[in-house]
Amino acid sequence: MTTIAPPADGHMASGGDLAAFRVPLLSQSLSQILTSFGGFFAVCGAMYALAALPYGYGAALLLAPLAAGFLVRIFIIQHDCGHRSFFRSRRANDALGTVCSLLTFTPYLSWRRQHAGHHGVWNNLDRRQRGADIYSSCLTVEEYRALTPRQRRRHRLTHHPLVANVLLPPLIFTVLYRFPFDMPKSWRRERRAVHATTLGIALLAGGLGALLGYGSLLAVQGPVLVLASIAGVWLFSVQHRGAETRWAREADWDPQSAALRSTTFLRLPAPLRWFTGNIGFHHIHHLNARIPNYRLRACHDTMAPEGDVLTVSLREAMGSPRYVLWDEDRGRMTTCNEVERDIDRKPA
Repeated sequence: MTTIAPPADGHMASGGDLAAFRVPLLSQSLSQILTSFGGFFAVCGAMYALAALPYGYGAALLLAPLAAGFLVRIFIIQHDCGHRSFFRSRRANDALGTVCSLLTFTPYLSWRRQHAGHHGVWNNLDRRQRGADIYSSCLTVEEYRALTPRQRRRHRLTHHPLVANVLLPPLIFTVLYRFPFDMPKSWRRERRAVHATTLGIALLAGGLGALLGYGSLLAVQGPVLVLASIAGVWLFSVQHRGAETRWAREADWDPQSAALRSTTFLRLPAPLRWFTGNIGFHHIHHLNARIPNYRLRACHDTMAPEGDVLTVSLREAMGSPRYVLWDEDRGRMTTCNEVERDIDRKPA
């Protein structure tokens, strides 16, 4: 963990300084649309061309990670549209977000509303069940200890990095997002939008399948979607979880400290920063969700948030998903294995 020190002139960025970065820049938004969608369609087109050649499918699969990277970038655009930060116009944000959803398999309206709930409760122990999920929530050590052995085994299984970050993400995007399974009945518009998104995906897939062949469509888009979903969920997970992230009770929770102490600044190499839309500057995003992704780095570079910023390298982030329990007595995150060892050592 590192501390971002104040600038040489001693100026600490104010709320007004932060708000100045909220203004979308139309030229950058349009450029990002062109490079993201253009890159995705170009790479997918190359994959289809290679797959049509004798013994060319193996070469096509080599391009799948690149296409997945572009799809992650499209998801970041959808994410910004959901925060109404990509364009000044609400209608333009919603229209583009809906288009993105047909490629990301993520219903725009429902995800937007649920994600807004996440921003209001992240790392708040007393509100973690309101708009939270297994990737941004946790049990306390005391709660975990109170589970039966069978319940603890189930918790360890569902939160194991291979299950939560490799097996579940493709199922979430391809299956669970096709149904409004976790939405209140009062969310009528969002529930209808889930079905409309599924219908749109079916029509798009049907048209492409008739043109390119359904086997070819599945062989190309399947691996791309699987890789993109795994990468996207992993990014979201490690931005809110790790050895040094902090949780607080309602009385001690406030948005600024939660942004600086409970979300991470994930240092990524320049190519990965580009494909992930600067989402590694997640502490800035949580300080002000209306800042477009292409302005997060500039905001980070020109301001110095008070207190420590949790800075995580790519290598350190690989181990972050293991930290799924909050130890209130010690004031730190811990792993299920560590708690299990303590339980085994405890005298009967």
